[in-house]
Amino acid sequence: MTRKQKNGIRKNLQFRKFQAYGFLKNLRFFEPFLMLFFLEKGISFLQIGILYAIREITVNLFEIPSGLVADAWGRRRTLAGSFLFYMVSFTTFFFTGSYPWFILAMLFFSLGEAFRSGVHKAMIFEYLRIKGWGAQKVNYYGHTRSASQTGSAVSSLIAAAIVFWTGKYSTIFILSTIPYLADLFLVLSYPGELDGRTIEFSRQKLLKRFAATFHDFKFSFSRWAVLRRILTLSSFTGYYKASRDYLQPVIRSAVLVLPLMANLGNKQRTAVFIGVVYFLIYLLNAFSSRNSGRFFDWIRNYERALLFTLLAGFGMGIIAGVLFKFDLKLAAVLPFLFIFIIENVRKPIGIAYISENMEQNLMATSLSAESQISSLIAGGIAILLGFVADRFSIGISLLSVTALLLIAVPFIFSKASRNN
Repeated sequence: MTRKQKNGIRKNLQFRKFQAYGFLKNLRFFEPFLMLFFLEKGISFLQIGILYAIREITVNLFEIPSGLVADAWGRRRTLAGSFLFYMVSFTTFFFTGSYPWFILAMLFFSLGEAFRSGVHKAMIFEYLRIKGWGAQKVNYYGHTRSASQTGSAVSSLIAAAIVFWTGKYSTIFILSTIPYLADLFLVLSYPGELDGRTIEFSRQKLLKRFAATFHDFKFSFSRWAVLRRILTLSSFTGYYKASRDYLQPVIRSAVLVLPLMANLGNKQRTAVFIGVVYFLIYLLNAFSSRNSGRFFDWIRNYERALLFTLLAGFGMGIIAGVLFKFDLKLAAVLPFLFIFIIENVRKPIGIAYISENMEQNLMATSLSAESQISSLIAGGIAILLGFVADRFSIGISLLSVTALLLIAVPFIFSKASRNN
């Protein structure tokens, strides 16, 4: 028996399973403390940047064969395999403390990301197709995604509590295996019909996928109008991915100047403030995504909306760097919050911008290239931020690297009027 909401969504057992998957998947207790964990282990900012670059590039590289694996092995087992990769990664982070082991752990994490990405969404849409509920696609997926956002918000509070009571960042990794083990068994309980049509995995098909990806790059770089649109979206996404974790040491530094909870240790105070700030961030992310359409309706032009948010986002990065440089560390937290908000506002607008300005048969190529290029940009910026932070400071790093990106904006948007 199913219960039907006003919007027509069937809230049956499988719907609840989809929601539970998203909630458990986003219980990544380590995320608000990842950079602090590395810093505590004596890892330099440059080494952290290299780890982040490895993550971004490996995920995109292995997303190419992951689709073939899901088609050949079945979506349920592919998802279960991805959770095994995650758990190996978390366990390695917990039990080891040297940089080579961290590289290995990050590689396993990247494999988990690559073999999970897109597979569950395909299962949801397959379920709607089988049930004949295709008209509910937007609302149905939106409601399952809301459970993921809830998981992220709850995760930040649980992570803060773990660090507060244990006094260790490493504990959050081993405890992250619990929801992922639960998710592994959950996806295996899905009906077999959601595996989709299986095909034989072959070397020829794998090479064909790599060739298609190479074609995406070649096509994007050979046509300026296409490349400019892709860079318009991917440049800030790459910057966001590379810079967002610098909020963690900024909060840690800000906590030292606050008189609140002075009777507690610095790590406990940091845990409380990070938990609260990240909880607010995830709520703001959900709000920003929901209201992205309203922002676009106000500007009513893709180019202007993306240019405005790009300038605003880079401006917030420069402000954060200046404030941190002049020891206004508590104030530096605020522009970081706006960086998160801006990314969630501009992402839906950017995807719509590409879809509106591309021929239908080129849209998949453009979106694939955007994903690949944003990862390359994120990897490059992460290494550059780390390099400058080690030699000068976090403030100088954010200020100088963001300023360089800001200088590149006129190049990205050149010939805009000609190509509109």
